[in-house]
Amino acid sequence: MFDRLPDRRKAASRILAVASLLWLAACDPGGLLGGATDSGPQVDPNAPVQVALLVPGNTGNPGDGILSRDLENAARLAIADLDGPQIDLRVYSTGTDAGAIATRAANEGAQIILGPLRGEQANAAGLALAGTDINILAFTNNSTVAGGNVFVLGPTFRNTAERLVRYGTATGIADYAIVHGDDLQGNVGRDAIASAVRANGATLTGVYSYPLSQQGIVSSAPSIANAIAASGPGAVFLTGGVNADLPLIATALPENGIDPAITRYMGLTRWDVAPQALSLPGLQGGLFTLPDQSTISRFESRYAAAYGGQPHVLAGLAYDGIAAIGALLAQGDSGALTRRSLTQAQGFQGTSGIFRLLPDGTNERGLAVATIRNNQVVILDAAPRSFGGQGS
Repeated sequence: MFDRLPDRRKAASRILAVASLLWLAACDPGGLLGGATDSGPQVDPNAPVQVALLVPGNTGNPGDGILSRDLENAARLAIADLDGPQIDLRVYSTGTDAGAIATRAANEGAQIILGPLRGEQANAAGLALAGTDINILAFTNNSTVAGGNVFVLGPTFRNTAERLVRYGTATGIADYAIVHGDDLQGNVGRDAIASAVRANGATLTGVYSYPLSQQGIVSSAPSIANAIAASGPGAVFLTGGVNADLPLIATALPENGIDPAITRYMGLTRWDVAPQALSLPGLQGGLFTLPDQSTISRFESRYAAAYGGQPHVLAGLAYDGIAAIGALLAQGDSGALTRRSLTQAQGFQGTSGIFRLLPDGTNERGLAVATIRNNQVVILDAAPRSFGGQGS
């Protein structure tokens, strides 16, 4: 597991952090905290609401210090953008004991927690506050810690898989195979894809894994390709990332007969973040997702104007959390911070487009469906602007 999140200054590097580090930093398999009651404090929406921002400071990792700064900057930028609601932001460094820090924040009057960063920290904070009315909007994308008083703000594999399978089935792809790395990320991705296939009434023709090594992929590819050819799915879903196993598997499968012109490849991760990935044989004509690039650009421009530099790729999650809290307070409801309000169906506007929190503690984000043609990214179905329908 990669717990370190170094500062990313170039666009491709920043996006790679989303593709790998955000997930891998959150690989603690803590269970669901359970409980779906309408928890949350009653607040005066016309008075300042105390929000505790838990950042990954005091860890001894310089990258965490930079990320902590950018998260706080983004949260304060969001507060400045609010029209009416008042946020009293208190910033806490989690160090190595997020549970103790969350308890301290609660004792000092926090009405909602924004953060912490990693899955094991979110789990610890959720357990520490399980007996309170304080909800937690964590930055992790590890859905295994979601539930009870913990919501995850990070983009999830389930969201991506659902978007792609829904688009695939709408365009005539009825059968899917899954090819995944034999590690935690690959296994979680596998399960997300399988669930999306079932939910959309499609057929799963086979699930195939490979060891995470060059030799392991090369050795496994012929048998995997033979099995795929025998079952004849319309699409092969890959879980690999462009900075890890994707280049090997997306080359080995076509070399062993799985022609992307006949069997379409799909991916759980961003394919556009490394220029060399755009020429991989298996990715030509394949499908992957992108967040709303126009809203990301606007946020990055505003952040740069305010703070003189580009934000860390994860900084937008802090902005999103404040934006959601502010939008709910603006409705004038004393139950603005309860589970019922946090999971409102229309969702919120965030730094990468629309998003909403789901009753199980996970989230759904508006995603575009893209392909690669002539080594260029082409948007096939735009990111939705509301949850009334995809591409709307």
